[in-house]
This record gives sequence, structure tokens and C-alpha cells, in this order.
Amino acid sequence: MPRLSGLQKDVLSFYRECLRAVRQKQSDTRENFRAFARSEFRKNIGINKKDFGTIEYLLRNGRRKLETYQDPGIRNISR
Repeated sequence: MPRLSGLQKDVLSFYRECLRAVRQKQSDTRENFRAFARSEFRKNIGINKKDFGTIEYLLRNGRRKLETYQDPGIRNISR
């Protein structure tokens, strides 16, 4: 397996963090949150791995979204 760059490790770590956050939601809505997280990552799968500016921007934006969605007041999400 090829070695991952620091930014690739950050992206994978953030993805795992998103999936861990899904476990904090109610069991009947977890699948909606999981599907949303996966779709957000898949939407950007074609970005060149050397486009550091875009990747860093998406990570910052994603972390803000995750912080919002982790709020206990957010009970469900739709795609």
C-alpha cells in the first residue's frame, strides 16, 4: 500500500471523525447522517490530490458542517 501524504491522512481522519459522530445520533436517523457524510465525500472524490488549496478549503468547510451537525438539537438530515 502506498504511503499517504499528511493531507490524505487528514482527510481519512476527518472521514472517520464524521462516521464516529454519526454514532451519537438517534438510531432511527443514523443512516441519514451516514449517507449524507458519504455523499459529501463522494461528491469531491475526483479532486486532484495535489490541489492542496481546494482540499484544505473543503476540510475547513466540512469541519464547520460537522460541528453544526453534532449539535444535539439537529435530529435528522436530508440529502
